[in-house]
Amino acid sequence: MLAPTDYRIRLMQAADYPAISEICRVVYPHDTPYTLSELAQHHAVFPQGQFVAEHVPSGKSVGVHFTLRIRMADYHVDDAWDVLTAHGSFADHNPAGPTLYGADVFVSPEHQHHGLAHALTDVTRGLVVEENLWRMVGGSRLPGYGAVAAALSADEYVREVAAGTRVDPVLSAHLKDGWQVVRPIHGYLQHDPESAGWAAVIQWVNPACPPPPEFMLR
Repeated sequence: MLAPTDYRIRLMQAADYPAISEICRVVYPHDTPYTLSELAQHHAVFPQGQFVAEHVPSGKSVGVHFTLRIRMADYHVDDAWDVLTAHGSFADHNPAGPTLYGADVFVSPEHQHHGLAHALTDVTRGLVVEENLWRMVGGSRLPGYGAVAAALSADEYVREVAAGTRVDPVLSAHLKDGWQVVRPIHGYLQHDPESAGWAAVIQWVNPACPPPPEFMLR
């Protein structure tokens, strides 16, 4: 997909690290932002999977999508983000893994609502196709759930959002973007009171690639 006007999507470079860390601090005020050394580690283990949205007029990095390859059979579907990313280091990147894990996608508040998250996701789907991977998996926050958690289970909430009878600010956008819900999970992120600690595992399956052998019927 072409980037929105005045923006381009490209691979992350070392010069982007300070800006990315600052955007992370603003977007996730309750979490410790990525350090320069962590970003360098991401680039070292899987350079072709770290994408940046650049605002061309200013030359500034304003959004990112970080990914790594994993073999989901080595994990449990309820595993937290810290487990799936080796505490944000991406040290568990598996070059032979058939799943592209979308570890993080965020955009500077000043540059949101321009379609950048969609463009960043599209380029990662392109990577899935290029590397002949089976699917991309991610975790979707449920920031609308905290307000109704006392009256509605997470399963019911996710079912209603998936059916289109309820809108969640994040999950609804993911579903519109072509993702499918796998299941809700608890404790995916350490600090997410808006979601009451819940998230939804989501996936996009590459239609051109069959599932790996462990998922085939025997």
